[in-house]
Amino acid sequence: MSSTPSPAVLVVVGAGPRATGLLERIAANAPELWGEARELRIHLVDPHPPGPGRIWRHEQSALLRMNSMAEDVTMFTDESSTIDGPVQPGPSLAEWAAQFSGQGPRHAPYAEPTDPDVLTELRTLDGSDFPTRRAQSAYLDWVFRRALAQLPPTATVEWHPTTATAVTGPPDGPQQVHLADRATPLTADLVVLAQGHLGSAPADECRDHAAFARRHGRFHLPPEFSADADLAGLRPGEHVILRGFGLAFIDLMTLLTEGRGGSYRTESDGTLTYLPSGREPVLHVGSRRGVPYHSKTRYRLQGPRPPLPRHFGPDAVDALLAEGRPLDLRRDVWPLMAKEIGFGHYHELFHAHPERTALPWADFVAAYDRQGWYDAETAALVARAVPDPADRLDFEVLDRPLDGLAFPTPEAFQDHLRDHIARDVARREDPQFSADLGAFLALLSVYGQLPRLVTAGRLTARSVAEGVDGWWHGFFSFLASGPPGFRLRQLLALSRAGIVHFVGAGIRIDTDESTGTFTATSPTVPGHTLHATALIQAYLPGPCLDRTEDPLLRELHRAGALTEEVIADPTHTHRSGLLAVSPAHGHVLDPSLDSPHPRRIALGAPTNSRAVAAFARPRTDAPAFRQNDAVARALLRALSASGAETVTSPLDGRPLRV
Repeated sequence: MSSTPSPAVLVVVGAGPRATGLLERIAANAPELWGEARELRIHLVDPHPPGPGRIWRHEQSALLRMNSMAEDVTMFTDESSTIDGPVQPGPSLAEWAAQFSGQGPRHAPYAEPTDPDVLTELRTLDGSDFPTRRAQSAYLDWVFRRALAQLPPTATVEWHPTTATAVTGPPDGPQQVHLADRATPLTADLVVLAQGHLGSAPADECRDHAAFARRHGRFHLPPEFSADADLAGLRPGEHVILRGFGLAFIDLMTLLTEGRGGSYRTESDGTLTYLPSGREPVLHVGSRRGVPYHSKTRYRLQGPRPPLPRHFGPDAVDALLAEGRPLDLRRDVWPLMAKEIGFGHYHELFHAHPERTALPWADFVAAYDRQGWYDAETAALVARAVPDPADRLDFEVLDRPLDGLAFPTPEAFQDHLRDHIARDVARREDPQFSADLGAFLALLSVYGQLPRLVTAGRLTARSVAEGVDGWWHGFFSFLASGPPGFRLRQLLALSRAGIVHFVGAGIRIDTDESTGTFTATSPTVPGHTLHATALIQAYLPGPCLDRTEDPLLRELHRAGALTEEVIADPTHTHRSGLLAVSPAHGHVLDPSLDSPHPRRIALGAPTNSRAVAAFARPRTDAPAFRQNDAVARALLRALSASGAETVTSPLDGRPLRV
């Protein structure tokens, strides 16, 4: 007598882009790995809509934009993807948007966004435009619905619009996922944690600044996601210090100017003039480098795509690991990374702009391949082959553009930095400098290779702390994660209008009890002290399990069921704040088991997989796609092999259908 097998149950905590990407890979691999006879129930737990999730939800300011061009954003594998599962191509954001203007084919399941402003934007969106986050939200909603449509008929998906507060259960038995809005937990065979970017309680310094603000009736904002920041307490004309010059600052700048009724006028020479509303505060911004992130490029490669990786790929990583000794990032690894980025830069320069080179590419690359990045012979080769210094790649100059500079007055520094920003924007929008894009693509390739060295445990603890999580993360973001050029042109207009003032590099924040003000100083303008009645920490919350705002991770950490990544050697101990997972399939490392938990997996931003915190570009063999595919295949195999011990939860979520 035959019986129907009990459903296999998967609970995914989080329903944003990472969970959506995992669902797409489950659907892609199901024809091979999931039998037709057994039901698969997938529960998604997230208070925010599936697809966009919290960060990319529609309900945020229409002024906020992505820092990627529409043609550079995809959620789908392609011919570059090195995965075991099937490649299932899909449209980039730009290709998906083209259907609404009739410029491209329709993509099932077809539905127009309900927000008329978003639909209007999509109908006019060019591949080189930087879309609003609301447009990206609509794309992610569609990607999610397409993944639903491609699941096998035996799979069902339910969305629980609430917060998961705990996970309990033995390693060899069903897991219970406890929810904030119900007494009965969800029961699952496997649980995936994919909460995405998480907030954390302020660190000690921020708590001290907050206490100072309360004592003196001042405004203080700790690190926060820009779309969630409450800026209502800032008064018109109030002087505000902002520490941080990256994307969070750009968002806050936008919300405090255009968001308060200001606007821009384009002059006959193409420059912008800011027209204030009178409701803006006065912004004083500084950071470690003292300059904004480099503008994103707004052109395509002018030559063939560089064949990457070449100098820092799997073979190079294998060779480093085979040395069997502790590795230092700057001494042992960075020269190979730099050589790879340099290869991308010069490949584009020689192929797209040969008139600015003095050697044939074959001769140059043959010599380049033989030599180290910091060898004197390489410097001589580049000087001989690339006559114009503006076409050469100098990482040290790029990294710290204000090093060694000091200005007699704040006004002199304003002039200098406005010129620096204007030249950066002009270069990043001029295809004559497309070698910068070649370097950018190599930078992405390098980023994807580095996690293997970290997970192998071969880098010294200090090197991970100060090199990987410190210098390298900041340098990568500075070069690769900057704002669109139009945002920096707006910044220039705000500077000329006196709304934004530049403080300098190495900014130091203090407090003055006698005046009840925050103070800022910088060696860029020696002897100058700025006083302000408000302080904003203009950067995103960093990972910290000890201070996480996520109740589920907080509870598991308190119970000793997960652990922070700790890298230690005889000279240093580094606590990264990241959730420790197994390298291959992301199983949560459970100290109580002294091993990975067989039924709990964690993916994405809070984990020590150190994935790039950005959407994948087409044809870059994105690391997130590789991990999503590997995890999806492992999940399907484990769920297929799971027994009938799981007691299925009642269907009280929101069943999702296309």
